[in-house]
Amino acid sequence: MEDPVAREGWIADELAAEHARLGVVSLRIPAPPGIGRRSASPPGLRRRLEDAATRIRGAEAVTLRQRPIPHAYRVFYRHIGLDPDVTRVPAEAVVVERLRRGGFPTAGLLDDALTLALVETGVPVWALDADTLDGPLGLRLAGEGERLGSGGGGGGAEAEPAVPPGQIVLADVAGPLAVLFGAIAPGRRPTRRTTTLELFTVRVDGVPSIHVEEALWTCAEALGQR
Repeated sequence: MEDPVAREGWIADELAAEHARLGVVSLRIPAPPGIGRRSASPPGLRRRLEDAATRIRGAEAVTLRQRPIPHAYRVFYRHIGLDPDVTRVPAEAVVVERLRRGGFPTAGLLDDALTLALVETGVPVWALDADTLDGPLGLRLAGEGERLGSGGGGGGAEAEPAVPPGQIVLADVAGPLAVLFGAIAPGRRPTRRTTTLELFTVRVDGVPSIHVEEALWTCAEALGQR
């Protein structure tokens, strides 16, 4: 298999006009066996999370928002109507969770790899089952009556949450896959049958592209793909 390449997704015109440098970047990689069964993280990954936890102290939660990448996400949150002091940006949320729990307890290989990428770079990464996707990923506004998953990926309509019209969503050709910085469609999450993962992240103005790709590759490396 050829080495994976980070790919820039599409952005609807109305979003591109309103939000400078907004983008979605993805990386498709083979899924480790049993990824959907909360497969155990290898010792090396657990050690990296433990080391990362020791570097985070109480003052980190106060000063983190002043750093360029978390600050950029805070600014973007306000632009889309989210209060970052109520709905924390991912980098702040993971630090608060570390302080609350006293560390990063292992949550399985995939979740641990996603956490490590966020802690190391400040850029959030999510994962989809690539086999359920229809075409490239992009960002657009939800239309009237749309639901996450659009009936794909094996989930029934009753399992597909409705999306308010005008909400920014991650989508493929078939329909919405996830709410921006929010829920992923139940039928599109990786399962024990997943053979290929689509890692993706959202770039906002003020976040350098090099950090975006670093986050994706940090996650891929933690999953044993590099």
